[in-house]
Amino acid sequence: MNADWRYYLPKIEKLANSLGLSFNPVDFEAVPQSFMMEISVYGLPVRMPHWSFGVRYIYQLIQHRMGNSRLFEVVFPGNPGHAYLAQNNSVAENVLVTAHVLGHADFSRNNIMFKRAQDQVSEHIVEHAANHARQIALAIEEYGLPRVEAVLDAALSLEQHIDCNHAVRRPRYPEYEASKALPRDDEFSKRFAALTPFEERDNAGQVHRKRAAIPPHNEKDLLWFIAQYAPELEGWERDIFLAVREESFYFHPVFATQIMNEGWASYWHARLLREADFLPQSAYVDAIKCHSDVVKPYAPEQHIALQINPYHLGFTMWEKIIERDGIEAARVIMQQDDDFSFVRNYLDENLADELQLFKFNAQSTGKIEVVESKLSDLHEAMLAPKYNFGAPSIAASHVHVDGSLELQHDFKSDGRGLDQDRASKVLDYIYRVWRRPIVLHTIDDGGAQLEIRKH
Repeated sequence: MNADWRYYLPKIEKLANSLGLSFNPVDFEAVPQSFMMEISVYGLPVRMPHWSFGVRYIYQLIQHRMGNSRLFEVVFPGNPGHAYLAQNNSVAENVLVTAHVLGHADFSRNNIMFKRAQDQVSEHIVEHAANHARQIALAIEEYGLPRVEAVLDAALSLEQHIDCNHAVRRPRYPEYEASKALPRDDEFSKRFAALTPFEERDNAGQVHRKRAAIPPHNEKDLLWFIAQYAPELEGWERDIFLAVREESFYFHPVFATQIMNEGWASYWHARLLREADFLPQSAYVDAIKCHSDVVKPYAPEQHIALQINPYHLGFTMWEKIIERDGIEAARVIMQQDDDFSFVRNYLDENLADELQLFKFNAQSTGKIEVVESKLSDLHEAMLAPKYNFGAPSIAASHVHVDGSLELQHDFKSDGRGLDQDRASKVLDYIYRVWRRPIVLHTIDDGGAQLEIRKH
């Protein structure tokens, strides 16, 4: 077997194209395991500096040294895409990884969520994020680390609080309320309009336009809202908020399609390996062993799966769909769906039983109790952590004349209250940039109304 995995890369790419995969070019690079962990923690090879990434890195390092975490590759969709492989992977592992990456590249080029995000943010996210990092480095030089870090604290604490129903570049709210419609041109309407004029005028006949409320409706896109309406936010601070927001828009499809995307990549790396007649038998066997580790439902020392492996679930679902409906039907699903529609539409009772999926309650004694086997409840239990980008549903509801801000937690949709310590800390961060009193309306653990204030 050739000792360099790159020898097999053009052969795998040619095979992938012949089987119908359509992907942008991918730049592959082998890097040390420590750099792999840095990339996975920061989310990008070069990203804005912040202490929170160091905390995440330490956690990832501990998990790795305990044997609970191993990174084979990190992929960034784009044109070109970027894939980082661990230098300590075996040749067979990197052959599998390159096939897996091409499955991801096919998914990200054709899935509608990825296409929308890349069209709005950038197809060159690695370079785009590096520009953000340089801008922040310049801000640190000009304004000092404490000031810049305070803004990053606030922005990164809200990185999940975006609204993908809006465009990345959206206009500010209208400054004034819309004028009421002109009366119809009939006698009754004219007489009625004379009693209730559609525009207020002073004695000189000048029209008084009423300023619109801010926000005119509950606003979930908190990064955008603070960037646009914080009373004393400076331009460079606003740019940091918008940079974090752009990067969140880029990452959202990765989060929203994890089961589909990892399953699709796993299906294709398995199929490419099966059909790669140029691979030596020993390399094929080693790569298939690696595949089995990737898509296993749970660790071999466990007797029950308490956490779903998205690789295993997605791989199994795609296999069933392709076996039943064919690859072209699967490609339509891949292009149009996210994990919500994918799980609800294609994880049926037979497959749930086969995979032994259920909703459970783990007691402190270690006893596991099945509490719900109904399919719709299973779907919602699996998808609940994905709602609202995995964050509680918080919206800006009102800005008072003095600039004080009211935030509203949609606890009915979330089905729970907030972690009060964490919520208080996040409000501390926001208060430093909003610079006016803030109140958050939520509920406590008992369901009673609760206000958390900062002033």
